[in-house]
Amino acid sequence: QVQLVESGGGLVQAGGSLRLSCAASGRTFGSYPMGWFRQAPGKEREFLAAISRSGASTNYGDSVKGRFTISRDNAKNTVYLQMNSLKPEDTAAYYCNADPLFQTVVAGGGSWGQGTQVTVSS
Repeated sequence: QVQLVESGGGLVQAGGSLRLSCAASGRTFGSYPMGWFRQAPGKEREFLAAISRSGASTNYGDSVKGRFTISRDNAKNTVYLQMNSLKPEDTAAYYCNADPLFQTVVAGGGSWGQGTQVTVSS
């Protein structure tokens, strides 16, 4: 099982950018597809993006297509979420997940980090 730690959250004005990081422990990081989700108070967890083991394939949720970009650096055991053109409705706790199966990552399964808070002010 992989251990995940998110970072990079904070307070940003609408229209700004943030880059979130998710650092994974273990030498098998490159074996895991990875994903990002978010959850706002009173709302269900929402799929944002997923990336394959090599980084060659990605998948995005409709609400963030064209604004968010997922990437990974297997040498650093880290996956990133670059968030541009942020809106107040992007305010949420952001989580990364990992699982040996890409479909499981997209479905919201696998191992999870503790989350990092993103707040976008208007």
